[in-house]
Amino acid sequence: MSEGKYVIGADLGGTTCKLGVFTADGEVQEKWQVKTNPADNGSWILPDIAEAVDKKLEALGIRKSDVKGLGIGTPGAVLSDGVVNRAVNLGWGVVPVAEELGKLTGLPVKVGNDANVAALGEYWKGGGEGLSSIVMVTLGTGIGGGIIINGKILTGYNGAGGEIGHIVVNPDEPEACGCGNHGCIEQYASATGIVRLAKQELEASKADSILRADKGQLTAKDVFDAAKKGDALALNVTTKVCNYLGHTLAVIANVINPEAFILGGGVSKAGPILLDETHAVFERDAFHAVKNTKILLAKLGNDAGIYGAAKMIID
Repeated sequence: MSEGKYVIGADLGGTTCKLGVFTADGEVQEKWQVKTNPADNGSWILPDIAEAVDKKLEALGIRKSDVKGLGIGTPGAVLSDGVVNRAVNLGWGVVPVAEELGKLTGLPVKVGNDANVAALGEYWKGGGEGLSSIVMVTLGTGIGGGIIINGKILTGYNGAGGEIGHIVVNPDEPEACGCGNHGCIEQYASATGIVRLAKQELEASKADSILRADKGQLTAKDVFDAAKKGDALALNVTTKVCNYLGHTLAVIANVINPEAFILGGGVSKAGPILLDETHAVFERDAFHAVKNTKILLAKLGNDAGIYGAAKMIID
């Protein structure tokens, strides 16, 4: 790999691919994004990224010989040789991303699972900066995760490490998770899961609630906002959410023993009402030697993926 002055980080999602040009010591020079085109089984995605990179380097006056490489986070399980094994929302089956994108750009390419790569970004320049090991938990539409131990992503045997959203916390759950199992933490503590719990509570109870007046699309934010106002029904829901989440973090801490958990994604913006109760449950359920694990908030937001992708190349 060349000792370039620059590295490129890419974070590929179902709607857009975010991109960044960084110096070799991690200072971001330029950020932009291009649309993800999943047509024709996603065959346009990598050529579009390569074209966007070429145009940006030309506009910035950066020669390819000065670029150390391109890191990219993608959905799906990523094998050690940079092959992505199924990314349904991209239309991909088995795609040798490192090889194909390397040919298209003429650059060395390193590929990682998007959640793992975002965790690496937060570890490096975000909420985990200066720590030795973290577990990142992204509470969004679903729940993603990434485990970083001494600066290295724990990918597991076949690239599926860090699938925190699919830890089963309630095997008696009658409804199936999107993954096919029953009772995954994603069914309770993701934005979708919180709304699901709130709707169940509204149907099961005749109690007055601010949430009944919500004629639009109920959101997780609505539930936390109502709980902050002391709404008893909403507080029932947030207590369930924090119980499941705190218990899940305790289980992970007992196995991984990280220095901190970093919570990201839209749900993490609920603030103390989420953090304080989750932390109390964590301390209740964790093994005594790991009770002092910190629970912190992510800092990089949507940029975590490009930072982590750049860091893969820098390393």
